[in-house]
Amino acid sequence: MRGFGKVVFKIDQVLEEKNISKNRLEKEANLQRTQLNSYCNNKVKRIDLTTLAKICYVLDCGIEDIMEYERS
Repeated sequence: MRGFGKVVFKIDQVLEEKNISKNRLEKEANLQRTQLNSYCNNKVKRIDLTTLAKICYVLDCGIEDIMEYERS
């Protein structure tokens, strides 16, 4: 079976660049900490578009800033 690559979240990088804490993102985006950690640690099984929109809104960034596709 060939590898199709993977989608990788870069939320931690954006948080650091913008000097925003996970606590602030969690509160302002109204997310559960376990949910946020799943995205930050690339452990998400199913991506929720509303969650991505909340994260982008709070971080004032585009979707391409918080995730990328890596070809294998």
